[in-house]
Parts: sequence; C-alpha cells; structure tokens
Amino acid sequence: MKKKVLADKVQADATNGNGNGNGHSPYLEDSRTGLGVDTLKRAIRNNLFYVQGKFPEIATRNDYYMAIAYAVRDRLLQRWVASVKQYIQEKHRVVAYLSAEYLLGPHLANNLINLGIYKETEQACKELGLDLDWLIEKEVEPGLGNGGLGRLAACYMDSLATLEVPAIGYGIRYQFGIFEQDIRDGWQVEDTDNWLRRGNPWEIARRELSYDIKFGGYVQTYLDRAGKLCFNWIPELVVKGVAYDTPILGYKVNTANTLRLWKSEAPHSFDFQSFNAGDYNSAVNSKIICENISKVLYPNDEQIEGKRLRLQQQYFFVSCSLQDMIGIHLRQGEKIHDFHKKFVVQLNDTHPAIGVAELMRLLMDVHQLEWEEAWDITSKTFAYTNHTLLPEALETWDLQLFGSVLPRHLQLIYEINRRFVDYATIKLYGNHQKISSLSLIGEGPRKYIKMANLACLGSFAINGVAALHSELLKKTVLKDWYELMPHKFQNKTNGVTPRRWMVLANPELTNLISSRIGEGWIKNLHELKGLEPFADDPEFRKEWMQVKFNKKKALAKRIKKRLGLDVDPNSMFDILVKRIHEYKRQHLKVLHIITLYNQIKKNPNMDVVPRTFIFAGKAAPGYRKAKLMIKLINSVGEIVNNDPDINGRIKVVFYPNYNVTNAQKIYPAADVSEQISTAGKEASGTGNMKLSLNGALTVGTLDGANVEIRECVGEENFFLFGLTADEVAKVKSEGYKPWDYYSENPNLKEVIDQINSGYFSHLDSKVFKELTDSLLYDDQYLLFADYQSYIDTQAKVEEAFKDQDKWARMSILNTARMGKFSSDRSIREYCDEIWKVESVPVTLD
Repeated sequence: MKKKVLADKVQADATNGNGNGNGHSPYLEDSRTGLGVDTLKRAIRNNLFYVQGKFPEIATRNDYYMAIAYAVRDRLLQRWVASVKQYIQEKHRVVAYLSAEYLLGPHLANNLINLGIYKETEQACKELGLDLDWLIEKEVEPGLGNGGLGRLAACYMDSLATLEVPAIGYGIRYQFGIFEQDIRDGWQVEDTDNWLRRGNPWEIARRELSYDIKFGGYVQTYLDRAGKLCFNWIPELVVKGVAYDTPILGYKVNTANTLRLWKSEAPHSFDFQSFNAGDYNSAVNSKIICENISKVLYPNDEQIEGKRLRLQQQYFFVSCSLQDMIGIHLRQGEKIHDFHKKFVVQLNDTHPAIGVAELMRLLMDVHQLEWEEAWDITSKTFAYTNHTLLPEALETWDLQLFGSVLPRHLQLIYEINRRFVDYATIKLYGNHQKISSLSLIGEGPRKYIKMANLACLGSFAINGVAALHSELLKKTVLKDWYELMPHKFQNKTNGVTPRRWMVLANPELTNLISSRIGEGWIKNLHELKGLEPFADDPEFRKEWMQVKFNKKKALAKRIKKRLGLDVDPNSMFDILVKRIHEYKRQHLKVLHIITLYNQIKKNPNMDVVPRTFIFAGKAAPGYRKAKLMIKLINSVGEIVNNDPDINGRIKVVFYPNYNVTNAQKIYPAADVSEQISTAGKEASGTGNMKLSLNGALTVGTLDGANVEIRECVGEENFFLFGLTADEVAKVKSEGYKPWDYYSENPNLKEVIDQINSGYFSHLDSKVFKELTDSLLYDDQYLLFADYQSYIDTQAKVEEAFKDQDKWARMSILNTARMGKFSSDRSIREYCDEIWKVESVPVTLD
C-alpha cells in the first residue's frame, strides 16, 4: 500500500512540478517527464552529454540552450503522444488549419509558461550556474511567417491547444524566412534569414511520412472497363513532401496539437549515371529544383519564374496536407465517403484555395468517386477566411501559367466553373455582369483564375476578421457572393493569445494584474474586467505606471545597444510597428513629425511634451514606395535627432528587423498605439489588440478592429481621427483632389515642400519625388484628406499625456476592457459556429 501511495505522490509531483513545495522533489521523477527542479537539472545535464556529446568545460551558450530545449521538448512529447493517441482511439473530428505562414516566435519561454515550469527551470539553471534569460535570448525564432496572417495562425494554434480542441496546423517548412532586415544609409537591406543554421530542437522529422506531388506535364484521358471517363496526370516533375512535426502545447493543459510542416525533396536526389559521365551539375539538378519549392518564404514574384514558384509552393503544401488527412482518415478504418465528418479544413486566406480543386482530384482520380459525391464532400469540408479588402490582393493566377503547372486542376476548375455558371445563369436570370464577376475564370487580354472565387464557391462558410471588415466584404469585394449565398457569411473578429503577448512579453504587468484579480484572466481574458475598480486606486495607478516606465527603460537600453541612440524613457513612447505599406500610412505619421519639428523650429521655447517616435516593420523586397517610406523615416530622424534646436524633445527611431522577438519588447513599452490606416482598408489588425492589452492608448481611424476596440474601451479612452469608410468612398466618388488640400493647408504645404526641397535628403530633391508625387497627384489612401484631423488629434494626445494620473487611469481601463480580443474567444466562435467541434480533455498515463 505504501508503494502505491509513493507512486501516486511521484506522479502528482511530476504532474504539478511542485516537488516538496519549493521546486525540489524528494522523489526520483522520470528524467524525461518530471517537472521538479532536480529532475530538470538532471535532464539538462543528460541532454548536454548524451544528445550533444558535450560536457560543461567545452559547452557553448547554444549547447546549453539546446540542452534545455530538448529537456522541455521531452515533456511536450509526453503530452503530444497522449493527445494523438486519444484523438485516434476516440475518433474525434479534427480541425485542419491550412496556412502559408506561421509566425510562431521563439518556443522555449512560451513552452515553459504553458508547462507551468518557468520558475522551476529558472532555478534549475541557476543551480547549474546558468542564466535562463541569457539562454532564451540565444534562440533564433522560426522564419515561417511575415505579418499578421502568420501571427494570427500562431495565436490560433495556441488557443486550439489551450481549449483542448483536436487540431493539426499544416504549412511549409521554409529553409529561409522572408529576410533579415538591416538599415544602411536609411535604406532597407535584405539579408538571408537562415533560421535553421543551428538546427531546430523543437521539430521531429517524419521521414517515413512523405507524399509525391506532381507538377507540369499533361493529362491522358481514357475509358475504363465500365466505360467511365478517367484521367491520368502524367507529370513533368515529381517532388516528395516530407513531414516535420512540432508539438504546440496549450496553457496548463495536457493537450499538445501538431504543427505539421512540409519540406520539398527530390525522390532521387543524386543521378549516379550523370555523375559517372562527368556531368556533375546534372547529377544534383533534380535535388536543387525540388528543394527550391520549400526554400524561401514568399519568393519575389515580379518575374514569371517567381510567380511559378509561388504557385508551386501553394499547391505543394496543400496537396501534402490533404493526402495526409485522407491517409489518417483511412488508417482509422473510416470510409472516404465520410471524410468531411472527420476533418474540417480552414483556409487561412486564398493561398491554400487550390485545395478545393485538389480534394476533387484526390476524390475522383485516386478514390474513384463520382463528381456529385466528390463535390458534396468537398463543399462540406472547407471554410474560408478572407483577410483583405484590397481588390488587388485577391489572388489570381494567369491561366496559361496555371495550366502549365497544374494541368489537371485547370480541367477541374473549368468543369467546376461550367456547372456553377449554369446554376448562376438560372439563379440570376441572365445577369451577365454579375455572372462574369462570380465566374472562376476572369476575362481580359489574358485569362486568369480567381482564387477567392474558388474559395467562396468550394467552402460552406466564409468569414471576415472584424465586424467592419465582414460588413464591407458583403458590400464590396465579395458583394456578389453575399447576394447569391448570404447563408455562408459570418464574422469572426481576430484575437491574440494573452500567454505570449502578456504573460511572456510583460511578466511585470502580468504579476501586478494577478496580484489584484488572480490568474484566471490568463485563460479567460474577460476576467480582466475585474481591474476596472483599481483604475480609481491611486496606489495601483502608481504601480501601473512604474511597470510601464520600467519597460520603457528596458526598450531604451535595447535601442541604445542596437542603434547607438539615446532616448528618454520619461518621454511619450509613440509606437507605429507593422508591415510597411501605403495603406497603413506610416508616411502620415512622418508628416506629423515634420509638422511638430517645424513648430519647434519656429518657436524653440514652446511647451511640448517630449516624444520618442518608434517605427518598425519590413517592406516587401519589390515594393519601391514602401522602401521609400522607410528611407523617409530614417532621413527625417537623422535631421530631427541631431538638431540642437530640438534638444532631444522629439526623437525618431526605426527599429530594424521587426519580428515576434522584437515585438515582445516593444509592445509593453508603448504609451501610444498608432493605428492610422485608411478607413475601409485594414481587415482587422492584431497589433492594435496587443498594444491596447499592454495599456497603450490608441490613436486610430474607424478601420478594422479599431471600431470594436473603441466600443470596448470607451470613446473617452480612444483618440479618434479621420474619415470613416463611408466618407472615404464618398470623397473618392466625388473626385478627390489631393492638390486642393495641399494648396489650402499652409502647414501641409510647408511639409511637402520641405521634403521636395531635399531638406531631409542632403539637398537631393529627387530622392522622395516618387513618394510626394503619388501624394500630390493620386493619394490613393487619402493622407491629405486626413492630415489636419490627425494633427488636431495628436494635440489632444499631448494634452492628455500631461496629466499622468489621468493617463494611468485611461491605460488601466484599456487593458481591463480588452477581454473580447483573446484568440480563445475567436476559436470558441469558430468551434461553435463554423467547425462544429468540441473540446477533448487529454489525460496522461
């Protein structure tokens, strides 16, 4: 009986990680699963020696990081195996999330938090003479994503596991990320993001799990013995997709879901005959061609070969994923006819939309289903999330290019379209304009395939990612689809995971909040509402602002180390960090900075609240104007930061290489969150949520999720400016003339003339001419129309910041009222209203 009690105690200690109450267990836990301090120390030493073949005298910082990572991964695998076993045994419905990006961020610290052993690991490292924070800084974050699309996918994977929902994330194991950004002479310079150079301890290669993917060639047709018309795709190229799995653990649960990424390889990587003949290049040519497909995230597609590679990438990971799902389904003894009952597949934007045609191909050509049944299964399998209101961002493919890469899919899309157009002709009673809009094939000098239309037709649900976005989809880019199939449309406002963006990024604020309302808010963000009464507590406001000041000091130190620039943590930290794009209007912020600069130059003794303007973000390599915007920010900073008349009262910082790691340092330090996109252009945004959650006050337009944030935090705690989406449309329809705004506003005219004179470019008036000309003669995103409203609102921000006690109250209320914007809430809505899946709690053996 005593042995049973002792075994139970060891199991409890291993599960809870509390040992004897101080992190040290008097019992011998399993080295691979135990969570006590002594067990973690033993696991780290074992991994250093047995996995890496190193001992302390020669071990490097990276060796110790890898040793800790492997120790943590062992504990993830215990939960991952238990999760997979339970899903298989109980045959639950599974969510398959298809995304071209996963902007995960570093794994180690996040996994320690989700396991609940951050303090234990910190203590174990300390007793081994190591600094855990120092080792965490060593981790290179995965180069698997770029912007909001990929970060949303990462947040959703975290929430799916935390809510204990059976799920698999599918994507591409890019060897190189989009790029490492450096700034030289004010210009963006792209360097290779070789994130795998030291290995990836979090993934497990599944070499036995691979699928053949076809490209090019032609399609044979023939009649089988029963007289049925059959299709045989004879490819020009066959690529092998190999699976690499990463466990994604939920917060303080046993559920660990799978992120399965595909690497492209050649079926035969070495041609021995060519090598023997002396043709050494040809001997490895197949390997190079095949591996290129998963080589780089978003290769430049300005040239036709870049477009071809992008299409190959999309089809590659979608085909691998669907074949994998079908394999899982059949191995469980299920019938192909019930595939849609086992898997629900979410398309994260149009990148995986080719999945509609691919599933039809697999069901018909491989599994011999008839068209009607194959289409019924397909249209009950997919759901589609749209992430854009920009018509030019709705993905299309040149028909000739598409056919050369995917000849069988071109046939299928033509047939899908033929049947649909027949249906639409009757339904719409010959409204040819609308039928043409709905068609999957676009007409013009060169025909093209409309991937958003394919996604809409082949999915049972279509959703936008913010209330305004979803409504605008119905009125603009997907208007005809909504009028034809209104039952498909829903809204699912985006969310962010509080585990990474508060618990990990801002532990000081996390501890302060938890000291007042407990820790329940970490899994139920609505509990932050309990903070509201503390906004009226002077002592709490003081503590709140001290945490903010400490985070600002830490960021100022990083800026000094990275850029050699001194910034004052007592100044207002005014933050604009996101992908560089004209519609996000970083250059409107620059116009405000120059306006403020001119005011100080004319009146050096004016009373001005000191501000540090912090920018960060990457421009797409081929996006010339976005790169010019980066150059303008840095050029203005060069003048402003060194002008003795300014005397440090305003500083301009461009923080290079914006990624998850850097974002975790910037968000908690923000006083002001700039969300200034043209109304009606941003789908949702999630940076706005992360900044507001960390207590920053938003300056924003009524765009994307800003609308809902303002409703939640209160109009009095949000600095609104600019035209609404309806007003933007009205101004444009009436013939917008930016020159009139320029001519009639002396401050605006002065700023533009100053840029054009070369004042910020060493008297070279040509540097920014392309950018200023686009504003003067086109101004597609209405900077000039919103300029004065923005300047006036910034004056209100300055006035509010002078009263630090009032500002603290506003900041606390911003955080307290952000409960809606958890990715947990988003995922619950997807589960209940689209996917129809339930939580499956996992138990450990």
